[in-house]
Amino acid sequence: MDTIKLSIVTPNGEIFNGDVKSVTLPGKDGEFGVLPHHSSLVSSLTVGVIEIEELNATEAVAINWGHVKVSEKAVDILVDSAIALQVSDDSALASNIEAAKKLVESVQDSNSTIASVSAKISSFA
Repeated sequence: MDTIKLSIVTPNGEIFNGDVKSVTLPGKDGEFGVLPHHSSLVSSLTVGVIEIEELNATEAVAINWGHVKVSEKAVDILVDSAIALQVSDDSALASNIEAAKKLVESVQDSNSTIASVSAKISSFA
């Protein structure tokens, strides 16, 4: 199966680096998916959830804003702040979901966008 290299970096360091089947990103003009051999592009990212489909699992990361560079073989994401929404420990998951909601609410954006992203974050509980 084809994969694409995904890297997510914040000012505090790298939070994800690996091969994935696909990634869905919260672009400024709406969500978009990236698969292996995608056309090259650069885009701004807005508050939302990055959904990562790995070979045997699915992960999600809440972000406030950032940028992405896509090539045929790699997706490089730079974000201001990010919080993983899937961890193995239930108490850590609850804590991360609360932190992700606070991160989303700190962004000055429309109320409907914030409500939509908050609902998506809550779905990981």
